[in-house]
Formats: sequence, structure tokens, C-alpha cells
Amino acid sequence: MKRRTAREKALQALFQIDISKADTADAIEHVLEHEQGDEYLDKLVHGTVGHLQEIDAEIKGYLEKWSLDRLAAVDRNLLRLAVYELKFCADEVPANVVLDEAIEIAKLYGDDQSSRFINGVLSKVKQGIS
Repeated sequence: MKRRTAREKALQALFQIDISKADTADAIEHVLEHEQGDEYLDKLVHGTVGHLQEIDAEIKGYLEKWSLDRLAAVDRNLLRLAVYELKFCADEVPANVVLDEAIEIAKLYGDDQSSRFINGVLSKVKQGIS
């Protein structure tokens, strides 16, 4: 599975976990739709869920006039996924790749403003982590 596909499926699984409180393993299994599992997909979902409080705290620090709860669910979970990659996969994935991928996925799954919003928040997170 390509990493882009793993990220898209991870976003879908995180969305299910966030909205319907699905079990992590069930959410991953559901998005795989009987395809073979993927190590990077598992790492992204389990890692994001495992560090959720830390990731949410990081995101909250860069939201201006917004609360995490008010964000569109797609945007919230895409930010969580990207912040996980920025913080915990930096040795594996360059920060610019994380931002580019998140912006492209936002264009596919978010609304008209999502990609700009995601770019703005993640750029600040990237500077804060560096």
C-alpha cells in the first residue's frame, strides 16, 4: 500500500473512531475492506490514538479563535494524523512531505477552505516543533 493510501485510510479510521467511538482495530479493519493490512496504516492509527491528548494539546496551541470541538471532523482528524507524523515520524518522513500530503488529502476529503486551514495550522506546528 502506498503511503498516500495509508494516510487516507488512516484518516477514515480516525474519523470513525472520533465520530462513532469505534474500536481502533475495528475501524482499521473496516477501512481496509478485506484488503491486506498495512504496517504504516497501523502505525498511523495506533500512534495517533495512543498520543491523542498530547496531539490535541499541540493543535489547540495553534488554533486561533477556534476550539478543537468546533473544527470539522475531517479537518480535526487530518490535523491529528499530520501532527502525529510531524512529532513521532520525523526520522522517517520529512516535515514538508507531511504538510504536502495533508494539504492534498484535505483537498479530497475536506471542504473548499480545508486545505488552506490545514496548511496554516500545520505550518505553525512545524515551526513550533523545529
